[in-house]
Amino acid sequence: MILAAAMVLSSAACLVGLAVDDRILTGQPIWLKPLKFSLSIGIYAVSWAWLIHQLRRFQRQAWWAGTAAAGFLLIEQIIILGDVIRGSASHFNTSTPFNSAMWAVMAGSIAVVWIATLFVSALLFRNPGPDRARNLVVRLGAVLAVVGMALGFLMTIPTAAQIVAGGSTIGAHTVGLADGGPGLPFFGWSTVGGDLRIPHFIGMHALQALPVLLILLEAGGRRSSRLRSVAVRSRLILVAASGYFAVLALLTWQALRGQSIVHPDTATQYASSAILVAIALGVGWSLKVSRTRPAARFTRPGRAPR
Repeated sequence: MILAAAMVLSSAACLVGLAVDDRILTGQPIWLKPLKFSLSIGIYAVSWAWLIHQLRRFQRQAWWAGTAAAGFLLIEQIIILGDVIRGSASHFNTSTPFNSAMWAVMAGSIAVVWIATLFVSALLFRNPGPDRARNLVVRLGAVLAVVGMALGFLMTIPTAAQIVAGGSTIGAHTVGLADGGPGLPFFGWSTVGGDLRIPHFIGMHALQALPVLLILLEAGGRRSSRLRSVAVRSRLILVAASGYFAVLALLTWQALRGQSIVHPDTATQYASSAILVAIALGVGWSLKVSRTRPAARFTRPGRAPR
């Protein structure tokens, strides 16, 4: 939560920077990147602070892992802000010994954060929640977040052009083109080539998307008798997580082929349609099962249902 508070201050500073500093770096306002990192890290920090607080066992170990992740994320953000002040690219920059050292520290910090997140995710599997739907949403959300974070390592691999040129940049966001081309507003995701930031972002924030869905389902249970069933909500969460994983795989496949998210080819469109149909069938199955199975089992007086 201290890290989250620091990201609020960092976001405010970045907004001021956007207002008074008109410098451009890799095709975007120079203060936009640290603003996006501030928001993303802040969301990450609040989410994991809440999850660690829910643990009934191994909370001390999780606290240390969370503290390590928070510390190294803060280091990464400080480096990003420092490079903005210097007018230099932060990621993949090996143009000078100092820039190489800063990039190495950032890469090491990312690795530590990923390991800490994986460790706490494993602890979540050892701590059952109040019902199966909540167990699924936390565990599957954590797994997807770990996968999404791991996809970020794909950006650190030198491209073929970088290997041939032997330049001062190692790694890239964009596949098939150099970084800095036309992109979507605010996010900056490439509109002319593949962009690995998309699956990285989508996967990493499954930890927020799935719990929000469960909150909506639980709220819907006040009006719908079907959604009051934990079994129904569990099946719907399982379908949602499976669909989320399929979309994540599709976005990764699309980016690695150098294809822009706004210009899908026929294969991508077919795959997208198949995922939508599968999700629709899964939702229908979840609700249909709830209508055909009895809500509870009659038992003898004084005997608890199994």
